[in-house]
Amino acid sequence: MLDQGSNNELPPIPAKRYFTIGEVSDLCAVKPHVLRYWEQEFTSLNPVKRRGNRRYYQRHDVLMIRQIRSLLYDQGFTIGGARQRIEGDQGKADAAISSQIVKQVRQELEEVLAILKR
Repeated sequence: MLDQGSNNELPPIPAKRYFTIGEVSDLCAVKPHVLRYWEQEFTSLNPVKRRGNRRYYQRHDVLMIRQIRSLLYDQGFTIGGARQRIEGDQGKADAAISSQIVKQVRQELEEVLAILKR
């Protein structure tokens, strides 16, 4: 289940409001069935469900999935340990998500600046 080949940098999150499970799977390097399983294990991961039970993830969901992925795959936490870390330390989780948002915005601004300099 551990994917050692995906240790490289994850792709930037596009400026969209909602993402399908396939898009989130690509953005976070995690298979869709793993995302559905994580929804059962992490109560704070709760995507919007619309007609036909289709899942639509928002940016904060994608950032949380990346954090869960990092805890499980990179830092070696168990599901229970990652759950405690995320749901028990919500303040720290919010800070981590905020830092990821800042990093993402900075990267996007640098790309815009590079385009404008051309």
